[in-house]
Amino acid sequence: MAASAQTPAEPKVGLRERKKIKTRTAIREATYRLIGEQGYDATTVEQIAEAAEVSPSTVFRYFPTKEDIVLTDEFDPILERELRARPADEPIVDSVRHVVDRSLQLAFADESPEVARLRLRLQIEVPAVRSRMMESMSVTGQLMCRVIAERTGRDADGLEVRVYAMTLVSAMMQATMYWAEHDHEDDLRDLVLRALHTVQHGL
Repeated sequence: MAASAQTPAEPKVGLRERKKIKTRTAIREATYRLIGEQGYDATTVEQIAEAAEVSPSTVFRYFPTKEDIVLTDEFDPILERELRARPADEPIVDSVRHVVDRSLQLAFADESPEVARLRLRLQIEVPAVRSRMMESMSVTGQLMCRVIAERTGRDADGLEVRVYAMTLVSAMMQATMYWAEHDHEDDLRDLVLRALHTVQHGL
């Protein structure tokens, strides 16, 4: 998911940071275009670098692997920031529902539907991307553990906290995978909210 647009209440982004964002965007756009034209496996980092007008080392500086170009987004920082801004006495699943709902709206405002669908299709169809996605889930899960621990006064590494955090993360991932596997027939936002409702209320 893409980062949210800057609001008047947020600090201005400096020139150096704007250049970084521009470079990251150029690399991503080149990757999506090349993959769309010739497929994932046939697309090399060297081709991506040439299309983005940067060096291969620059690509690797921003994205450690080719899979990361497809998977990396600014969702985790937004998720953590927005969760911490929610009322401390609000049930965590309600907080997640509110934040994810808003984040999805922002993401689809900044990313074309074609790119969003390509990213999700690659997560389903390409084993290397899917494997890397599982690794990235653990990072999001650790983020969730920290927030849940702060809310509940529990240990962030406690079993119950870890299970609950990964249940929420898995619910969101399964909703996006279901969406991709069913040809994007349903609204992704509705599917994610349904998944979180299932976590909260069961079957």
